[in-house]
Amino acid sequence: MDPDLSPDQRLLKETTERFIDSTLSLDRVRALIDSGGEVDPSYRENAAELGWFAFLAPESLGGGSVSGDGVLDATLLAELRGRFLQPGTFIDTNVAVAALSAHGSEEQQAKILPALIAGEAAAAWAVADPAGDWSGARGVTCEAAPGGGYRLAGRKGLVLEAQSAQWLLLTAAGPEGLAQFLLPTGTPGLTVEVLSGLDLSRRLCEVRLDDVLLDESALLGPPGAAADAVGTQLQLAGVLSAAETAGAMQYLFDLTVQYCKDRIAFGRPIGSFQAIKHQLADSSLALEMSHAVVSAAARAVQENSAGAAHAASMTKAFVSDAAVELAHNCWQHFGGIAYTWEHDFHFYLRRLTADASLYGSPTWHRERVCQLAGL
Repeated sequence: MDPDLSPDQRLLKETTERFIDSTLSLDRVRALIDSGGEVDPSYRENAAELGWFAFLAPESLGGGSVSGDGVLDATLLAELRGRFLQPGTFIDTNVAVAALSAHGSEEQQAKILPALIAGEAAAAWAVADPAGDWSGARGVTCEAAPGGGYRLAGRKGLVLEAQSAQWLLLTAAGPEGLAQFLLPTGTPGLTVEVLSGLDLSRRLCEVRLDDVLLDESALLGPPGAAADAVGTQLQLAGVLSAAETAGAMQYLFDLTVQYCKDRIAFGRPIGSFQAIKHQLADSSLALEMSHAVVSAAARAVQENSAGAAHAASMTKAFVSDAAVELAHNCWQHFGGIAYTWEHDFHFYLRRLTADASLYGSPTWHRERVCQLAGL
């Protein structure tokens, strides 16, 4: 048991593990992949009863966290979700909850926020353009519409599970700067296309807006002043994504170590061979460093410290690179069996590779660190 966890956080972790095991274990995730089916909405609603979507909203708006540190609690859940390849819009819905709590109108906070916290609705976050720029400045433009409101046009890419979400948190570039909108996914002129992707446990979508007309009630915060809000959301999403990645890394490493103990070659476990021990030691170091930087970045984002943006971007870049390297190193120890559909290894390799591109690739985040430093 992690000594840094409070008793309430330990209870949250244990309860979440039991919930995942009984509701959507890895075997059931595989069955969903084989059938091409969608996760039942009851999964999200039952998860909400454990507080999955409440941690980043204040108690005055119906939220609250078990430890008082919502980002740390959400990070704990994200790591467990990554370990067991959970699908759904956990990160995006939490980003939307945080955005609504900080910048939503009274009407939005009264009508939309309770449904997201209760798991009755999910949100997808459309901030990246199809080429993978996560600044929010590309892909969709907005302008004043005749008679009032806004007209939006363009495309957003790399949107997770938008086909099953009820709300879309969308960033658009306007003449005054960035603006954010919260709109129903059934809005006329908005179409969602499910794309083929490497990660089979989740669906990536492209969102297209063909002269979508929105009134003032869809605007989140002042028009043209969303740049700081988007930056804060990127910090949160980057940390939660890195936590999910670290969780998947942990499962894959544990699976590999156990295999190296069980697999016998030349009369002894292959894990006893020096070359394999050295490679496992290197992978273990990368794994522990990933856990450490995720914890540090989560605390920085929780405290809204001066270096939070740097910490979140450096963490996302480091963990993404370390995850792909760890997966390829572990793959070598399994040999041919890891290439088979029946083995779970390829699901984790797919997830880790896809995670590296979501919410900003390592290259994108290293560039962002340079920009934050004024370079």
